[in-house]
Amino acid sequence: METAGLYTGPHQVTLEKWISCAPFEKLLGLDIVWAKYGRAYLTMPFVHELAQGQGMAHGGALVTLADTAVAMAIKSILPPDSRFGTISLNAEFLGPVTQGVLSARAEVTPLENRQVQGQALVSDEEGRQVMRFSAMFKLGREVKTVTHRKGE
Repeated sequence: METAGLYTGPHQVTLEKWISCAPFEKLLGLDIVWAKYGRAYLTMPFVHELAQGQGMAHGGALVTLADTAVAMAIKSILPPDSRFGTISLNAEFLGPVTQGVLSARAEVTPLENRQVQGQALVSDEEGRQVMRFSAMFKLGREVKTVTHRKGE
């Protein structure tokens, strides 16, 4: 990609609502089907632009789907505008994806020291698990408690 003449930031991002996709997630076609009570379900179509050199879905796209699913599950239990971020993650790829719509089901567990643990399973259109994902997130200092609130 030619970067000459591109504005490389900083960028101001305004989300449509608290539980919604950021620009990168929209670029990948992610759809938040639901997010509530510390759980979330997202989908992403496998399109040509997400393929790696062998024609399979790129692992980075799968990780993005899972990481975003966990992030939306976290958002479902935090007050709007709370800050948090991924501090570690692990992805175990279980099988190739060559077509269809992928889905990710995520669940989170609040821990001590402003940390939240999350897991997600990514499945293909036939329901086969293609990736297991786990991550640790850190809440911003201003986020005092994790609350159970209804998702948007």
